[in-house]
Amino acid sequence: MRVYHSNNFRSGCKIIFENEPCLIESSEFVKPGKGQAFVRVKLRKLLTNQLIEKTFKSTDSLEIADIIEYILSYLYNDGRFWYFINNKTFEELSVEKKIIGGHKKWLLEQDTCVVTLWNNQPISITPNTFVGLEVIDVQATLKGDTINSSITKLATLSTGAVVRVPLFIQVGSFIKVDTRSGEYVSRIK
Repeated sequence: MRVYHSNNFRSGCKIIFENEPCLIESSEFVKPGKGQAFVRVKLRKLLTNQLIEKTFKSTDSLEIADIIEYILSYLYNDGRFWYFINNKTFEELSVEKKIIGGHKKWLLEQDTCVVTLWNNQPISITPNTFVGLEVIDVQATLKGDTINSSITKLATLSTGAVVRVPLFIQVGSFIKVDTRSGEYVSRIK
């Protein structure tokens, strides 16, 4: 069993805390004038995305998490599982619907994404930061509304996602969307 000692905790380290894989987001070593040194850490649980602040003694240690991230291409889904392929080894991987969650609206066939495995089991996926999608339906607007540029309308995209877009976007347009926030970025020509 490999371990990180608390004085080696750094941002980006992946450890096991309370039997769950966690990512260390920040770490601060504190040596007070009196008493024992300690490390103040912010941990992000990878299974639940919960943020925890914890203090460890300078003598504490935690097990290194067996976390591997692969860049895989999305193939298809059957409603229960989403299937991905490693383009280098041609190994196929299936990921359950509950792990895909809300990211399903950003997955296009043949697009790559990062699949995170813990003990060789998928625990999360991260789609590309930006995706280009086709608009298949837009909310109706009034004719005089085009003057005010701050007004937006709802558009349904080819994957089922609904985003706010400027009024000049029409059915058949291709748009760039930021998958982290779900916001319209620009029109693709």
